[in-house]
Amino acid sequence: MALPMMARALAARGIQVDVATTDDDGPGRRLKDMPQGAPVEQEGFRVFYFPKQTEFYKVSIPLWIWLCRNVTKYDVVHVHAVFSFSTLAAGWACRLRRVPYIVRPLGVLNAWGMNNRRRWIKTLSFRLLDKPVLDHASAIHYTSAQEADEAARLGLRARSVVIPLGIDLKPFLSLPSPELFTTRFPETAGRPVILFLSRLDPKKNVELLLEAMTRLGSEKSNPIRPNPTGSDSLLVIAGSGTPAYVAELKARAWALGLEKRVVWAGHLEGDVKLSALAAATVYVLPSHSENFGIALLEAMAAGLACVSTAGVALAVEAANEEAVLLSEGAPQKLAGMLNRLLSNPSERHALEVAAAQLAQRKYSSEVMSKSLESLYDDIVKTKTE
Repeated sequence: MALPMMARALAARGIQVDVATTDDDGPGRRLKDMPQGAPVEQEGFRVFYFPKQTEFYKVSIPLWIWLCRNVTKYDVVHVHAVFSFSTLAAGWACRLRRVPYIVRPLGVLNAWGMNNRRRWIKTLSFRLLDKPVLDHASAIHYTSAQEADEAARLGLRARSVVIPLGIDLKPFLSLPSPELFTTRFPETAGRPVILFLSRLDPKKNVELLLEAMTRLGSEKSNPIRPNPTGSDSLLVIAGSGTPAYVAELKARAWALGLEKRVVWAGHLEGDVKLSALAAATVYVLPSHSENFGIALLEAMAAGLACVSTAGVALAVEAANEEAVLLSEGAPQKLAGMLNRLLSNPSERHALEVAAAQLAQRKYSSEVMSKSLESLYDDIVKTKTE
């Protein structure tokens, strides 16, 4: 999601943007009907697709050849991702042709990602391949101070720059009616809705949210004043993931006795997604680790009261401005916070207003693109001096 948002926002500022990528569309899948190596126009920018030859590292020799031949046509190359052949190919081509480049690591340098996802392969790859590319970059683009701080332990030599992501706020300023969502999922009509809307992945820690749901409105979470609003609430889980992991989550919900309190909405997009945000009472993102948190930002922009964890970088920054509530990683703590919000409309409203105002002030696509343009200008100026 982030890269097209950047490309559109930069193009709106009059910057020519081309994207070079592979035809990868997930494990074992390829994008269909995409011309290979020819520009495809997309909302003000162009995309060049190249075939991948392997699943592992998504190796694409045609992409590497194209980069070597074409990087000199550009003032700056902005590389998105680490631990990918595309990153290595771009870094090598830029160094070979003396073109400045920036790397946005997408949070994979965070401790959680390094230790919990293919740890030994990443450690070896980082030392031999990725660190040299990062060290020779003109800048490393982090999307939060928290991401930059975590990566500092790796001893990278390149300049560190923090530029938060930004989204097009217009769709969130006037949401469609909740009825579009409640018509599709009628069990949610007239009920308090706790919304999780994000990719389904172990990193997102949906397990914590399921455990918390068993404590909502119960004496375990609120021994002094049990909350009937919490007891009446529904958890809507909107997102997709691997079939095996989704099945595992559903089995866990069933084992916890939540079969009538969880709605599995699947992947939502367009007006239905916006309608889900309009129908929600509270939004929750309990992730172990997020270098930014676009899903949280969308909920904030929609004017939702949001609860998250300290592993989500945007949540930490927003909590410092009293726009998001941070919960500890224990089910009873999260349940207590949700109970509090569900039973306290005035506190919920204050969070809603603060979240929307913060999103508009600091996290719009216009703010992001202006900062990126300043970074590019600075790098080009440094090269020519």
